[in-house]
Order: sequence, then structure tokens, then C-alpha cells
Amino acid sequence: MKITPFQIDIIHHFRWAILVTIIGILLSIGIGWETSHTLSGTSEIVYICIILAIIEISLSCDNAILNAKNIQKMSPLWQRRFLTWGIVIAVFGMRIVFPIIIVCIVATINPIEAVKIAIFSPQDYLKIISDAHIPIAGFGGTFLMMVSLTFFFNRNKNIHWINFLEIPMSYLSRIRGIKFFLVLLLIIGISCILSIRDIYILIFSSTFALMTFYAINFLESILSGDNQTKSVTQKKHGLSLFLYLEIIDASLSFDGVISSFAITKNFFIIIIGLTIGAVYVRSMTVLMLKKGMLQKYKYLEHGSFYSIFVLSIVMFLQTVINVPEIFTGTSSALLIILSIYSSIKNDCRNPKQKH
Repeated sequence: MKITPFQIDIIHHFRWAILVTIIGILLSIGIGWETSHTLSGTSEIVYICIILAIIEISLSCDNAILNAKNIQKMSPLWQRRFLTWGIVIAVFGMRIVFPIIIVCIVATINPIEAVKIAIFSPQDYLKIISDAHIPIAGFGGTFLMMVSLTFFFNRNKNIHWINFLEIPMSYLSRIRGIKFFLVLLLIIGISCILSIRDIYILIFSSTFALMTFYAINFLESILSGDNQTKSVTQKKHGLSLFLYLEIIDASLSFDGVISSFAITKNFFIIIIGLTIGAVYVRSMTVLMLKKGMLQKYKYLEHGSFYSIFVLSIVMFLQTVINVPEIFTGTSSALLIILSIYSSIKNDCRNPKQKH
């Protein structure tokens, strides 16, 4: 069967992801054989590793789209930095080091002890991470909601996917502080259900998220001053966008980490699975950037922000009830698929409007 130029191009974009997948599968085979000494046990470990990678990809589709949108605003230098430094931070920082730091803070232990717990007592590790769900949900939910509402409450936004929702939101953006008010209203509503101790934790973490969001916006406005040249502005603008995207990645990464422990307790298999998934997400980002997919599919960006909004709601709900991770991953993928379908349908109806 002849390979088409399109297929060659796709393979080229995903070459590093394919290489990491091969290395990851070989490592998982080694771990599987070492722990079980049976073919069936080894096959099960490899299967789990692949499932973890798929879960990570499904939970991070919206992240890849958001990355592609913001990378366009960076200089070529900062684009390279994000796609190289960013992958190291995404894999080792956000999915390995960051959860261990959380364990250190919650359990008041040193990093070495936290690593030992992760490797030898994964059940305790998961419990400690789960016990920290309120500050994580408070920070992540607040930050992601501000990100999504900033997209929808924009008076200059003239492309609407779901008109009856987006047109009123665009109009209401004239009200100063509307996003802050809505997020605050949700935080107060959730606080009414929590215990006194958890209320303080939620309010503190949510306030910290709001401060972080506005600090990044403030930094961006300073670094992109009007009296600077375009090249200088792009370089400095790249720094604020880099920080912005890494914080979003941190907020989104915990779903993958926690859901991984529901599938396996082997810390090394979790690292391998999440690493494979994270590298594929970065490859998807590059593909969307190079192919201009955000321009080709006019509602794709909308789908990603709806997905982020749903995730922020889920994170708030997780402070009071257990929301299955499968719902988060499925809803995210479904919204993005629907946005692509709507984009194609719109182009068929209005061929002159094609980008």
C-alpha cells in the first residue's frame, strides 16, 4: 500500500511522539516482565501504559488548541522555547514534580520521602493527593474559568458558534468586572455547601488563582508597551504567554495524574503513560500551528474554550461530589469534535467564507 505525501507529513510531525511511544512501550515491557515474569502480565502492563497515554491525550485536546492559538503570538525564539522547554516542564514539572510538591506540603514531609511514598505506597500517595483536592480545585477551577470567560466576554468577538449563548455574553462584556463577579458568585455558592475549614481553603486558593490571572495580564500589558518595537514586544510578550500556558497546563494536568492512579498503582508506568500522552499533545500543537487548523476550522477555538469552561465547572463540583474522569475526557473530546463538524458544515453552506 502506497504512502501518500499527506501521511508522510503526519508521520514527520509526530516523529518524536512515535519515538517516545516506542521507548515507552519497550520500558513498559521491561517493567512488566520484571514484575510479573509472565507474557500475560507483561501484556497487561503495556496495555495499561497505552490506555494512560490515550486518557492524557483526551484530557488535553483543549490544551493543545489553546497552545496553538497562543504560540502564534510568540516570536520564533519563544515558540522554540515553548516546544522544547515546555515539554520538559509539562512532563517532569507538572505531572511528576508538582504532585510530589503537593504531597510534601500536605503531608509535611521532605521530597525524598514523598518519592518513596509514590513508588512504594501508591495508595497513600493517591490519598494525600486526593486530600488536597479542594485547594487544587479552587485554584484550577478559578483560573480556567477566568480563561474561558475572557474568551466569551469579549466585545470584539464577532465569530459565534452557539449564537444564543455567545452573542449575549459578548454584549454583556461591556459591564466592567462581569467575569470577576460571575466567578465570585460561583465560589460563594460552592462555599455554602462546604465545612468552615474547607471554605477558608477554597477562598484562599481561588483568591490566589485570581491574583495569578490578573498578575499575568498585568505583566503582559507591561511587557507589550506601545513605545516598543515589534521584535522587542514579541520577545517580552512570549515570556508572559509562556507563563500563562504553563499555569493552564498545571491546572489541567491533575485530572490525568489522579485518573492514572485509578487504573494502576505502578508509579513508573504512570510516568511513562503520561509522558507519551504529553508528547503527542505537543505534536498536535505543532501540527495545528503549521497547518493553520484554527483558521481552517473557525469554531475549533470555541470548542476548546467550552471544554475548558466545562472542566472548570467540574473542578468546582469535585469539591463536593465525585465526578468521574471519563466524563471530563469524553465531554472535552465531544465538544471539540462537534466544533470541527460545525466548522465543516458552515464551510459547505457558505463556501465564500472559507478561510
